[in-house]
Amino acid sequence: MTEADVFDIAGLWAEAKSLFFANDFPPYASPAWLALHPDDPRRLAGALDAAEKWRKFGDEESLLQWLRDAAGRRFTAEGKTASELAEARKPKPPHVLQATPGWPPIRIPGGNGRYLIYTDERREAA
Repeated sequence: MTEADVFDIAGLWAEAKSLFFANDFPPYASPAWLALHPDDPRRLAGALDAAEKWRKFGDEESLLQWLRDAAGRRFTAEGKTASELAEARKPKPPHVLQATPGWPPIRIPGGNGRYLIYTDERREAA
């Protein structure tokens, strides 16, 4: 049991009840569970265990469908040659900083306090 489980009152109750009724019980709705007498405490322990798993993990069929969908997804690298993948891994040129009108000055990274300031070339040319 993890530290976070200490605050899960419903989970603690279900686990305690399951263990109170039986230490060893078959999975809910399995052939062994169905073969138990209706008043057998292991039957209730199996049902409590199944209900708690449902509460924590949800619908098993939804989980299986999600796994099927994930297995069918294509990856970005599929269908590309080794040379295409090598080309995609090459570093790209850095972005060129450019000041724009209406925006404050841009501090130049590694520029020791220098700023890039927008100047209107048309105004200077006139």
